Amino acid sequence: MYTFFTDTDCDITPAIAEEYGIKLISMPYTIDDKETFPYIDFEKFEPEPFYELLRKGALPKTSALSPDTYIKYFEPEFAAGRDILYVHFSEAMSGTYNAMYLAVEELKAKYPERKFYHFDTKGITLVSMQQVLDAAKWYKDGMDVEEVMKKLEENVYKWSVYFYADDLKFFGRSGRVSGITATMGSIFHIKPIIYMSKEGKMESIDKAVGKKKAIAKLLEHVEEVGDDVANNRILVASTGCQALAEEVVANLKSKYGENIDVQIIDINPTIGSHCGPDCTGVAFHSKTR
Repeated sequence: MYTFFTDTDCDITPAIAEEYGIKLISMPYTIDDKETFPYIDFEKFEPEPFYELLRKGALPKTSALSPDTYIKYFEPEFAAGRDILYVHFSEAMSGTYNAMYLAVEELKAKYPERKFYHFDTKGITLVSMQQVLDAAKWYKDGMDVEEVMKKLEENVYKWSVYFYADDLKFFGRSGRVSGITATMGSIFHIKPIIYMSKEGKMESIDKAVGKKKAIAKLLEHVEEVGDDVANNRILVASTGCQALAEEVVANLKSKYGENIDVQIIDINPTIGSHCGPDCTGVAFHSKTR
């Protein structure tokens, strides 16, 4: 018997977690010294007010969880005699996993018979969500934890994501993009095309001037590395830009057919704190990353 955990940085909401019978770890963000835990401090994420706040100049910060916080999530499962599988966002993206390992080490000393499995999706937001949704279905269907881990390993690079940032100051502030690059990008409307590498890091792979050309570039990359795109789930990102995301969906349907399984996902505020408003992207089935 085991319990499935994931986190809000994988864009899993409480409604999705309830549907599959999984548990959700909340990853916080801070605005004006007020720390907020998604789905703990509010029930439903409202993207428009949050991203409008960013458009008006707010620059949120994010932070790692403490070992004690992880213990509060995990200990009840160990105490109840259940092992844990945690499918999470990229370890290369955050120092929070140092705290997780400390927490698990402490718990395993207290509950030596229990096992802790964790899987690094080598991604964040939509590309992690694709993998969590697959694993959650296997879990709900009763698949044992070792088989779920095996299937995740086999498919981790079969999901890719490409997106662009509208205003580079958010990446510039978080260290994802150098300050001068962020400044020049804002002046000349340069949109870097970013993807998640096999190492689980965000890397710039292309660029375009203006939103229309950036969307065209995204679709070029989908076509280039995609594998049976039309017959697999496609996720389209929106950071407070529903109309822009709908434009991407329309382009995808034009290319791959009106009946494709495509969903627009409101990117969670913790990740939105890094990429800022008016960003879109596509997570899709691929040959490799």
